[in-house]
Amino acid sequence: MESRGSVPARPMSYEGVWRFTAPAVDVSVPRARRAVRDLLDRQGVPIGTDITEGLLLIVSELVTNAVKHAALLSPELAVEVAVGAGWVRVSVEDNHPYRPTALETDHGQTGGRGLLLVREITREAGGACDVEHTAGGGKIIWAVLPLSAGF
Repeated sequence: MESRGSVPARPMSYEGVWRFTAPAVDVSVPRARRAVRDLLDRQGVPIGTDITEGLLLIVSELVTNAVKHAALLSPELAVEVAVGAGWVRVSVEDNHPYRPTALETDHGQTGGRGLLLVREITREAGGACDVEHTAGGGKIIWAVLPLSAGF
């Protein structure tokens, strides 16, 4: 029974924006992936398992690209996670001016298809991804996915 004048408890909102930086080194890839997973869990984001796995793969690919291709001009990278009603957006920012493009499948190569994979994961989930320049001359690569496959 609720007493007069008391405020009913409301669920904590999982919506918000979180940003962290990391050095552009190999060990940052699993750390960024773990940080994003922990954030989603801690905030209680109602995200589907398949979407979570796709999102974490995107984080791995984007951080790996920043480490492999931008570290010389950008010794630090930033990861941002934004969660809204029904969607989650992850982005990786570095200070390297090169705007990457998704390579087509070349079965003779062992790498170079990270952005193609990011594009396919977002497309299959019903999301979107893109690359944007920053005011400082760097770039932000982002992907937005629905929280559930039925979005």
